[in-house]
Amino acid sequence: MARATWNGVVIAESDNTVVVEGNHYFPKDSLVQEHFAESSSQTRCPWKGLASYYDVVVDGQTNSGAAWYYPDPKPAAADIKNHVAFWRGVSVEG
Repeated sequence: MARATWNGVVIAESDNTVVVEGNHYFPKDSLVQEHFAESSSQTRCPWKGLASYYDVVVDGQTNSGAAWYYPDPKPAAADIKNHVAFWRGVSVEG
């Protein structure tokens, strides 16, 4: 089971992550929704497409843009549709 934590709190947990470029992409339904807020940030990956971001919020602290996802990934990245990955201090084990 893969588990994502930040500030000692589990923010996502799943047996069905997809690993791409060393990152675990968690199914959106495995996120603890109360810890996520939409961000206006976006970036573009040449082969995955346009990425959108979530801020991770735990105990009143915000980790801006610490989670990303591809709402409409390019065909080569279709496996990560409806999945979320983490960085910026979010610990992922599994």
